[in-house]
Amino acid sequence: MGLAPELKSKLRITPYAFCLMPTPLHKKSSITDIRDRFDNDVERFSVLATGQSATIDAPLAMELITQAAVSVTSPIQRVLDLGCGAGNNTLKLRLELGQDFDVDLLDLSQPMIERAVQRVGEINSGTIIPIHGDFREIDMADETYDVILAAAVLHHLRDDADWEATFAKLHRVLKPGGSIWITDLVLHEVGAVHDLMWQRYGEYLTDFGGAEYKEKVFAYIDKEDSPRPLTYQLDLLRNVGFAHVDVLHKNSNFAAFGAVKAL
Repeated sequence: MGLAPELKSKLRITPYAFCLMPTPLHKKSSITDIRDRFDNDVERFSVLATGQSATIDAPLAMELITQAAVSVTSPIQRVLDLGCGAGNNTLKLRLELGQDFDVDLLDLSQPMIERAVQRVGEINSGTIIPIHGDFREIDMADETYDVILAAAVLHHLRDDADWEATFAKLHRVLKPGGSIWITDLVLHEVGAVHDLMWQRYGEYLTDFGGAEYKEKVFAYIDKEDSPRPLTYQLDLLRNVGFAHVDVLHKNSNFAAFGAVKAL
């Protein structure tokens, strides 16, 4: 599904949007590069209480998207955890829901999937299906999932066509009445706001781990990631067919938001 010309113009990223990320899209990390980094970083993503340290409000965002999923969608019988990492979001959803469900754990990293299967299996007796690969390349049946969780994964998408096709597929594989809940790094449409929020994020990283840590995080964001503004993603969710879109939380360069598919 493509964007209408007037909406495509509205969603176009302005030149300042990548001012702190000078690496052009065609020189960003490959899927193999990203997979290899996460293969070697399983332990950092295996702590439910803290989530991801480089992400502002990660525990709160995880709580909000899982609570929203439980509040909005019933019954929850089958879940897709997209970019599942070590399984934190599925674990949190199981705790919030209080009952078992079937879940497909999808990630580029096989070690991450193995840890997620082990951890989720300890508290959830539903069917657990590991899926190793790139969501964009995996065949999936229409109207399969009640809930999709996508935490810190969509910022790896690249150009407009990639974003549009992926969001359309997310809509397609959800059941009618199903919902998707996203937490991610975001940019901003207004240049001054963009600069302000990156400054605040830099201060957060410096306070957390020092100036060297900040530079390390900024370097891998530049190399690996190509995030889009929250406003862009909300418009895109509507454009691909979601009936309702909402924002749960935003702090600096991170947001938690979601959408519901029409019945």
